Amino acid sequence: MSTGTSTSTPPTPLPPIDYVGYESEHQLAGMMALIENDLSEPYSIYTYRYFLHQWPKLSFLAMDREKNVCIGVIVCRLDFHGHSKLKRGYIAMLAVSKEYRKRKIGSTLVLMAIESMKTAGADEIVLETEYTNQSAIALYQQMGFIKDKRLYRYYLNGVDAFRLKLFCKPEAQELPTDEVPIMSQ
Repeated sequence: MSTGTSTSTPPTPLPPIDYVGYESEHQLAGMMALIENDLSEPYSIYTYRYFLHQWPKLSFLAMDREKNVCIGVIVCRLDFHGHSKLKRGYIAMLAVSKEYRKRKIGSTLVLMAIESMKTAGADEIVLETEYTNQSAIALYQQMGFIKDKRLYRYYLNGVDAFRLKLFCKPEAQELPTDEVPIMSQ
């Protein structure tokens, strides 16, 4: 019986990651490149500026410290919903570079955004994700989001979306809204 020695290579250490808030347009090119590569919807520079100029404190970046590149980004807003007194947070964009996935970068960015919106008085937080994006749906459901509504042919590519909702305050669940939930799969 022979006993061979196994020569396994040690795992490559993960690069240090810094999580930073949005500061200025010098970060925009890296954010746009990542989002355009990752998300199915095309966004113009004006869409980014709409969010970043009005709610700069609700956008965060994950940066590879060694390469000084943006590897993750979340862009959000917080305002009153319709004509109600309900303060609704909205996660507009979340993207993590493919080679950095499965390292909880997306989860960390979402938690940072949720905490910022809660601190600013959010009653609830909503987002849309493609109906077929099971990993995103699972991520958000683990964080307490629920499927609120199915939006048929929501995206330009014709794919349906789910609107997911997180209640931040118990009384937010009881506030009237102008939306009728549609639950189907």
